[in-house]
Amino acid sequence: PDILAWRDEMLRPPGPLNGLARATQRRINRMIPEKVHAVLTTAIEGMTRGMLTGSDFLTGAPQIGLSLDERRARAALAIDGWKKTAAVEGGVTGAGGFLAAAADFPLLMSFKIKLLFEIAAIFGHDGTALSERLFILHIFELAFSDAEHRARVMDAMQDWDAKAHPAHLDDFDWRAFQQQYRDHIDLAKLAQFLPIVGAPLGAIVNWRLVERLGHAAVMAYRMRAEQGANAAKGTGADHPLP
Repeated sequence: PDILAWRDEMLRPPGPLNGLARATQRRINRMIPEKVHAVLTTAIEGMTRGMLTGSDFLTGAPQIGLSLDERRARAALAIDGWKKTAAVEGGVTGAGGFLAAAADFPLLMSFKIKLLFEIAAIFGHDGTALSERLFILHIFELAFSDAEHRARVMDAMQDWDAKAHPAHLDDFDWRAFQQQYRDHIDLAKLAQFLPIVGAPLGAIVNWRLVERLGHAAVMAYRMRAEQGANAAKGTGADHPLP
């Protein structure tokens, strides 16, 4: 049942406070120097392209033969470890002003990507495959996109292992990826750039963002396993794994 609830949450339209939150976000954006915005955009594209072409983010061979409970327990340990790392790093950079806080974005991005590769291996998938790296990018989009874009991403992730996938990186919609991520970083994350409050907010928000991403990854891989099991049985039924 929690898979169905998660899927509904991912597809739920924005609430009435969304407009107010976006207006606040725009005001904070205007307070941040343009050179910081440029650093963020470059970091997002560079890190995401790098993860698809490099080997720095690989976290071991796929883990085979584990039960669902074992996979969930190992994923929980991985999420907890990266939350702590991200919180420490966010507190340090948040205390250093605009440029130090800007440096937090590529660092936090690397933590998030490494976590996703680690969870992919825990659920038995090979991060060296381009199709797996594209799936990882889609998980990232689920965690940091608006409802309309999440619906498109969720549709693309349905029956993933039975689909053909792009053979070239340029086929991926990088522009949408960057815009969604930039537009849906929490208000508190943007406030990390502000004096005085940056350090405590940096620690708290990094913790929460990594937690959100880890949860999305676990649920996405559980959904994928469920769909694969149903396909193996020759059914289109939608019954969550126990």
